[in-house]
Amino acid sequence: QVQVVESGGGLVQPGGSLRLSCVTSGFTFSKYVMSWYRQIPGKERELLAVNSGGQTSYVDSVKGRFTMSRDNAKRTVYLQMNSLKPEDTAVYYCNAGFTQEYWGQGTQVTVSS
Repeated sequence: QVQVVESGGGLVQPGGSLRLSCVTSGFTFSKYVMSWYRQIPGKERELLAVNSGGQTSYVDSVKGRFTMSRDNAKRTVYLQMNSLKPEDTAVYYCNAGFTQEYWGQGTQVTVSS
């Protein structure tokens, strides 16, 4: 059974940090491209970062503030988010893609004073 489970969201003040985790099971993790997305209500889901072949790329809006990392032994990816802004408020999703595509249920991040 495939599982993709995000955690680590919460309420943080502007300028603060959070670390999201995405723990997976049920598929050959090392072969999959892993990505982080976010979605604001009423808007399309936005791709933030992609890890593939040992390299990670970022969308411009988070470059320099967010860092994605991957631990194949733990079947887990992380998203370290620093210098958070109110506009980073969203539900954050983990995605696994290769022969099939899997999504987690999302974790809410709220940046507010």
